[in-house]
Parts: sequence; C-alpha cells; structure tokens
Amino acid sequence: MLGDDQDLDAIERRIDDWQAQITQRAAQAKVLSEQLGQLTAVGRAGDGLVEATVGASGGLTRLLLDERTRDQSAARTAEQIMAAVRAAQTELTRLATEATAQTLGLESETGRALVASFANRLPGPARDSGSDG
Repeated sequence: MLGDDQDLDAIERRIDDWQAQITQRAAQAKVLSEQLGQLTAVGRAGDGLVEATVGASGGLTRLLLDERTRDQSAARTAEQIMAAVRAAQTELTRLATEATAQTLGLESETGRALVASFANRLPGPARDSGSDG
C-alpha cells in the first residue's frame, strides 16, 4: 500500500501544479488584455507632413496634417494619410507582439494566437512606391 500512497501524493502534486499554472496563466492573460487594450501607435508619412495615431483596435484616433499639405494635391495628401495609418497599424502590431512576448511568451499557443490575430486584423507595412515613409 505504501506505493499507492506515493502514487496518490504524486498525482495530487501534479494536479496542484496544473492548478497553479492555470491560475498564473489567467493572471498573465488579464494583465496582457489590459495592456493590449491601452495600446496606441503613431505612424508618419510625407516626410512628417502627416501623422496618424491608432488605438488598440487599429482604428484612427488622431490625425495631424502639417500646413505644408496645402502645397500638394489632395490625392497626394490622401495617399500620405493612408501610408501613415498603415505605418501606425504596423507599429501597433509590433507593440502587441512585444507585450505578448514579455507577458505570455511567443512559444505559447495563446501568445502565437494573439499575435496572429493582430497580424491578420491589421494591414501589413505600407507598400508605398514613394520615399515618404
């Protein structure tokens, strides 16, 4: 019977370890969720003529246009706005990846899924043929 008691003790320790790991991961997930929810990122284009800020969802929250944008076509300004927004969204994905790596680790399935979610939801880096990035 001594062997059975040792087996039960080992099983109880394993269950306690699993429970501790689950509790720790839940706490980490809560911290990360709060961090991700507060993220903002800034992108610039047109040699600083346009600055776009995006919130945690990747949506535009602030747009600054330099007065010099009046000296160019509206179409060019629109291109620069889009480039700045894409740059901000790319930076947001980078920040989310960094926060996830520090909190959960990128080797975890949850960490990889969160990063993939940001990457799939937001566009990639600006593919602007001009040199204003």
